[in-house]
Order: sequence, then structure tokens, then C-alpha cells
Amino acid sequence: MENRGIIMSYTEPPTLEDLEALSKSIVDALPDGLGKYIGKLKIIVEDFPDAYIEQELELDTPYDILGYYESAGPAAIGHLAAHKDRRDTLRLFRRPILDLWCETGEDLATVVNRVILQEIGNHFGFTDDEVEMYEEDMEKNDLLNFDLTA
Repeated sequence: MENRGIIMSYTEPPTLEDLEALSKSIVDALPDGLGKYIGKLKIIVEDFPDAYIEQELELDTPYDILGYYESAGPAAIGHLAAHKDRRDTLRLFRRPILDLWCETGEDLATVVNRVILQEIGNHFGFTDDEVEMYEEDMEKNDLLNFDLTA
């Protein structure tokens, strides 16, 4: 990634690659307790959900969704998880996330972290309190400071 000062100075909107790098850094920093749920999670960042996701979730607009957790299914458990193509995938949608970032005025890493934790939590049936606990844990332990310009 080029050193453009995008994430820290907000001189231009983060690219797909910027958000992917940030998202991977966040996933790598997730508390150990989440590892047993997500394993080696694949991250894909797209501007918007594809037509299939829009139709399947009956979205009014592509801005109605920030992310989508796709399970590789039961075959991803145990010894079958070694197959590199059988990984859970988290799709994050750049444009809706950037809109939320602008609306909240929060740090981009905080917004993306919240989206990631909510998607994992929704998929695995966490309560709102559990998701919030993980979010607070990451903030408290200063796990959201990333230097992505290197």
C-alpha cells in the first residue's frame, strides 16, 4: 500500500485496498476468544453488495448493509478446515461503511471494528452485550491503533 496518509489524515476516501488492510489488521487483533469461532477468516471488501445478496436479504438500497458473514459450512470444522478454499468469508461494503464513518465522526478503525464484531456476533448468535464487551475490550487494550502507511 502506498504511503498516502489516507487513513490518518482523511485527505481522500480510503480505497478498497485500504479498508481490506485495515480489516485484516483488526481481525488479526481480535481477542483470542473469537478465534475458536472464526478460524482463518477470509476478508473481501467490495464497494457494494452484489445483486444476489441484495435480493436474498431484500435490501431497499445497497447502503442498507455494511457487511455479510458467509459460512463455509460444517465441512470447515476440524480436519477438513485445512482445505484452503473452505474458509468462512466476511464481506465488507466500503461505500456504506464510509457513509457511516462520515455520519458518526468516529475513527475509521472503530467503525470497521464495530462492523466486523457485529457481523461475527450476528452469525454466531452473540448478544448485543457480548459484542459490546468485545468492542470495549479492544478499545481498552488499545488494539485499534494501526500504522497502515508502512
